[in-house]
Amino acid sequence: MKKYFGINFVFDHRRVDEIIERCIRENRAGYVCALDGNNFSEAQRFSSHLDVINNSVVSNCDSTWLPIIINLMYGTNYANYCASDLFFNFINKRRYKQFFLGSSREVLDGLKSEMTKIDPSIANMRFEELPYCSVDDFDYEGIAAMINEEAPDIVWISLGAPKQEQFMYRLKPYLKRGVMFGVGAIFNFYSGLEHVPKRAPKWMIKLGLEWLHRLVVEPRKQSKRVSLIMKELPKAIKKEYARKKVAHSK
Repeated sequence: MKKYFGINFVFDHRRVDEIIERCIRENRAGYVCALDGNNFSEAQRFSSHLDVINNSVVSNCDSTWLPIIINLMYGTNYANYCASDLFFNFINKRRYKQFFLGSSREVLDGLKSEMTKIDPSIANMRFEELPYCSVDDFDYEGIAAMINEEAPDIVWISLGAPKQEQFMYRLKPYLKRGVMFGVGAIFNFYSGLEHVPKRAPKWMIKLGLEWLHRLVVEPRKQSKRVSLIMKELPKAIKKEYARKKVAHSK
């Protein structure tokens, strides 16, 4: 685990999977944070959100541009571990009991149909909506009781960053076991529905331009997020260079 910009990262993809699987084997409750631009900017703005990120079981880097910046600053050779890849890695293992939480009933039904094609046992797993409310107003004890009744190994949560990370942090004390993942729009991407946003074309993903695709598809939602990232990034880089200089002087 390495700390950059105040955030504890694990960049090695295999190591991320190992940490998650160990948590499952040990019957512990915890959550995984996918560090995208939204979580990054929120962590730079608010120490409370930075604490949420750093209290996760593991934080994988979902962003394509953040590893590039870190590599330029430190001479490393990191690559991102996309949340979609992490999602399918664990779906394709076909050995974990899972719980799918969030989004709409229509999206959940579509997702269930699509994921059952990969793992037929998913047909018997729970897919549940969440009420539309602020992160303060969820019935965490009641939601946890529903999850604990099923005792899943994995809980996939679709609320969007940074709300889903704050949700997982607050839900964790009520869970008996299970690793939670905040997966944002992934439920939409793989629901098979024509009228919901899709993931970027493969060529854009390969070039690290998925953020641009989402900006074009959802301009109102994504433009606000991009502007926050652009506002916080120069300040964060300046602080990180200062931390690097202090560390080298010791």
